[in-house]
Amino acid sequence: MAKLQRGEGEGGDLEKLRKGIAESYDESTGAWEELFGEYIHRGFYDTPSAAPGAAPLTAQDHRRAQLRMIDEALAFAGVSDPEKKPKKILDVGCGIGGDTLCLAKKYGAQCIGINLSPVQVKRAQELAQAEGLADKVSFEVADALNQPFPDGQFDLVWSLESGEHMPDKEKFFSEMARVAAPGATIILVTWCHRDLSPDEESLRPDEMKLLNKISDAHLLPAWCSAADYASFAKSLKLEDIRRADWSENVAPFWSAAVQSGMTWRGIISLLKSGWKTIKTALAVSLLIEGYNKKVIKYNIITCRKPK
Repeated sequence: MAKLQRGEGEGGDLEKLRKGIAESYDESTGAWEELFGEYIHRGFYDTPSAAPGAAPLTAQDHRRAQLRMIDEALAFAGVSDPEKKPKKILDVGCGIGGDTLCLAKKYGAQCIGINLSPVQVKRAQELAQAEGLADKVSFEVADALNQPFPDGQFDLVWSLESGEHMPDKEKFFSEMARVAAPGATIILVTWCHRDLSPDEESLRPDEMKLLNKISDAHLLPAWCSAADYASFAKSLKLEDIRRADWSENVAPFWSAAVQSGMTWRGIISLLKSGWKTIKTALAVSLLIEGYNKKVIKYNIITCRKPK
């Protein structure tokens, strides 16, 4: 696991981090929704690049890929089986509720989304009302490391692209396991650093330097590998632990992010949102560098809580 050199994650630093993440998303939410819709995450694509002569991907293609990401994650975890239909779902780091609402409609389930950003929670509540799902879905401001739920409440615990912000990855994963009911499925889709080889104790200094640059721009306090998450799951005695590297499947989304930001609509949205959002958008180039150098990976980790 790569601990970043800034030393954030304890005491006042932890509270500063929470405040920084909340304020960042409070400020940037309007821009991200304008550019990417209610699904503020990457999409799942068949190939890393279009075949020769193929038409460029459209905005509709990217939206379909974002929805497909949800379906692929559920299928990978085996939740697509009608016999395993979840009735109560928790979305950890729910953004503006796109995934939460999708899961509620797909399964007719009661869903709760938690998030550090009051602005995102308010927007998620508005979208639930507009979709006629206010009786099925609720959202609240809460810390993923100290969730306000009793043990064993949910038969699907879902987190898509929020694990990156967690200063204590093991505590984050253990909280998801704690609130999962016996027999529940846990699905985590997140950026990780690459797995270490058997003869490595840590990432190389140049890799750590790049991760620190990315983290400064995106408020990412620590990194771990997919192998680390699998180890957490094993230590918690979770079952059916599976993981996969989907880095190639999200590759086409990079160009969509860059192109969206370069349109007049994108530029105006970013300028309206303020400097923090602009800084994050500019740092996409660092994420692309990390991806191209295979330092960062887009992983899915799934498991089940014993009955």
